[in-house]
Amino acid sequence: MPVSTWEENVMLVDADWLDKFVFEVTVNFERMLERAMPKVALDRWVDYLSLDGGVRPGNNKIQVILLYNSENETLKNCTPQSLTEELDGKAFRDNLGEFVFSTVPVESALVTKAELFVQSMIALYSEDSIKRLMLVPNMEEYGSIVRDNLKEIDCRKKEITVFATNPQQGLRCPQEILTYSIMAALGISGDELKD
Repeated sequence: MPVSTWEENVMLVDADWLDKFVFEVTVNFERMLERAMPKVALDRWVDYLSLDGGVRPGNNKIQVILLYNSENETLKNCTPQSLTEELDGKAFRDNLGEFVFSTVPVESALVTKAELFVQSMIALYSEDSIKRLMLVPNMEEYGSIVRDNLKEIDCRKKEITVFATNPQQGLRCPQEILTYSIMAALGISGDELKD
């Protein structure tokens, strides 16, 4: 991990999977609402995800770690798109606090995305300075490994929230539906869904 000191709030995100899921959500809502959808602005999305993860307005610091396959440095459905040039080491501030992005390439010859995600999750859990951990794994691909490792973790020691597309069985820590934060970042209102 490239960060030497950790803030109280950390997001660990499978960026490749997030980009793929944003595409699926966008296509579905374009059909349903009969209008074009913008790319998801990551600054808006991490705001909504933070709120769902328990962060409240204030002078918080939130570290956002984006894991991605090394051959895929560009997000197709989010902005900014370049993981290396536009996101890595960049930060922004709003009413929730300061968000700092780190991007970590996964070298598939050395480790799988599932292994790196779980190793990172365990290492972050072990850091005393981290109080809140927000996890966005690819539950469809390696959810069983995430679940098995979370069984070994005391979810009362830290605020850990898992974000997935559907409710997950066997998780002892809180979970949230990822789709809601993406819908909010896309500007989809509840009123549009009622029609």
